[in-house]
Formats: sequence, structure tokens, C-alpha cells
Amino acid sequence: MADMRCDWCLGFPEYIEYHDKEWGIPVKDDHTLFEFIVLESAQAGLSWSTILRKREGYRAAFHGFDPIKVARMSEDDVERLVLDPSIIRHRGKITATLTNAQAFLRIAEEFGSFSEYYWGFNDHQVTVNT
Repeated sequence: MADMRCDWCLGFPEYIEYHDKEWGIPVKDDHTLFEFIVLESAQAGLSWSTILRKREGYRAAFHGFDPIKVARMSEDDVERLVLDPSIIRHRGKITATLTNAQAFLRIAEEFGSFSEYYWGFNDHQVTVNT
């Protein structure tokens, strides 16, 4: 697999693991899609390697990426998380995670699943780029 790796993933074990097991793999599971929304939102302005290194911290902080539990988190939870060094301690990003969970659930309710909504933009087809 090493000879098939993209240059961008070299240098960090987390990148290599992500590249080999997740990057470019279509995801239709709502739970995993929510995880990616959380992580991608946290990544804004930072390197992806930073987020991958903190992924387990995010998993613990946000209830295993359960959108129902995250949507129910409170301001007290936000206050606790801004002190948690296992995640990015940016109040706006933490608050956005809770807001995103609520929106995620509304979309899933309206469309039957978040995946149905998400994949509907591309007629449920994978786009293959070379």
C-alpha cells in the first residue's frame, strides 16, 4: 500500500492510517457522517493532522459522536470542554458542534436519514476523480 499512498499523507502516522483506511471511501452511515462533520468543523483553520491526533479526545468529549447525546449537551458541558486539552478548546467550535448535532437530527428526521439527504445531492452516486 505504501507505494500507492498520496504524498500528502506521508510524515504523520495518523495521516497514513487515515489515508489507508478512510480517505476516499464512501460513507453512508449516519453515525460516521456525524463524526466527520464534528471533525471537519473542528479542523477549520488548523491542520488535519492536528484533528486526527485529537480524534479520540473528540470521541470521548462528544459521546462517541452520538448526535442525539451531543444535541442535548448544555452550556455547562461547553464550559467543561473549553478546559479539555484533548480537543480544540475553541468555544465557538464547541458550541457549533452542539448546534450542528441539532441540525443533523432535524435533517435526518425530515429525510429519513442524514445520509439520504447528503447523498441526494449527487443522485446517490460516488464521483470518481483521477
